[in-house]
Amino acid sequence: MTSKADASVTLVCLPFAGAGASFFRPWAALAGEAIEILAPQLPGRERRIDDQPHRDVPAAIEEVLPGLPARLAQRRSLVLFGHSLGAVLAYELAYRLTSRGDDVAGLVVSGSPGPWTPRERRATGLPEEEFLLRVQEFAGYSHEALADEEMRQLILPTLRADVAMHESYLPSDDAPLPVPIISLRGREDHLVSSEQAGQWAAVTSKDFTLVEVPGGHMYLTRGAEPVLRHVETFAA
Repeated sequence: MTSKADASVTLVCLPFAGAGASFFRPWAALAGEAIEILAPQLPGRERRIDDQPHRDVPAAIEEVLPGLPARLAQRRSLVLFGHSLGAVLAYELAYRLTSRGDDVAGLVVSGSPGPWTPRERRATGLPEEEFLLRVQEFAGYSHEALADEEMRQLILPTLRADVAMHESYLPSDDAPLPVPIISLRGREDHLVSSEQAGQWAAVTSKDFTLVEVPGGHMYLTRGAEPVLRHVETFAA
């Protein structure tokens, strides 16, 4: 993503299952000059389609960390964002950064219960058609690329790995994070309840805010505005 020299916030965006860094590219223009968008490209997607995707959260975080130190030296607020799978990736990244002494101004989690709450219905290991139907059930929508057989076979291994990574996830620590948290949820989200989204209050020793926005579980596919509006509150 393009660097913005005058930005007051660097927003690190971690992907939801199957997503690549390009999902967040339009956010840079919407964010204006105040927010720099940094979206790590994990293996198994887009320009890294031939790389083996991760199947556990700690391995993914180990890959993301080396790309961050230069950014942290800049005088601006660092905010982490993730939706669904991305929420637990952002949460674990926040732990790693704060444990080594880096300042994290805020954590914005979206479409996710608290990190200790496992998904009741699982998709890992299901045959292809059942797997895709289950993932569609979770998300409340189906990506158009999955309708094309050739594209489906390219995407499916990474989507399966991401789902397995999410469904096998266990938090690495149970101590509260010294980071303010905003939990976002679509009001019509049938996968994550308001009560579950509010579980993130127990994860922080700082301020917590639960925000409900229009839409379902994948409300953010309609635009970044509900997320960016709250990220701006962490500006230095």
